[in-house]
Amino acid sequence: MRLANLGSRDMKEMQRGRVLSVNISEKKGTKKTNIQSCLIVKESGLKGDAHAGPWHRQVSLLANESIQKMKDKGLNVGYGDFAENITTEGVDLVHLPIGTEIHIGERVLLRVTQIGKECHERCAIYYQAGDCVMPKEGIFAKVINEGEIKVGDEIIIGKNDLTAEAQRAPRK
Repeated sequence: MRLANLGSRDMKEMQRGRVLSVNISEKKGTKKTNIQSCLIVKESGLKGDAHAGPWHRQVSLLANESIQKMKDKGLNVGYGDFAENITTEGVDLVHLPIGTEIHIGERVLLRVTQIGKECHERCAIYYQAGDCVMPKEGIFAKVINEGEIKVGDEIIIGKNDLTAEAQRAPRK
């Protein structure tokens, strides 16, 4: 498990991306299903997701660019197949330092708590391809500010003054 990898990109620059998929599952250890939109609850995660709870890995994110790596190896995989809650596009997730704030849509604010994870049991994808991207390129975050997210929402990373604005915004 990598705790942080700054890479060569200057993380002070603002990044913009978008949400491609919002995924939950009722049971741990299964693929997640794209439900298009969902409430993200503070100190928990995505409402109705089996992995939600008061711990440091409340929300998982994986870039479509990482999923594409597995497709390039010949696997028929898609959004949610790696058990990620949010599939993103256009954001360099794997190189975000721990503590980075991720703004999604109008109100949601997440804080990166972990890059990658240790897989205690090999998943079906690992056995098909001999590799899996989630343990190396998936990231995990805590919910700082809750709200609704949906497919197509903008993701903004690296603009620190948005934090105070998001926390002051009126609840809907």
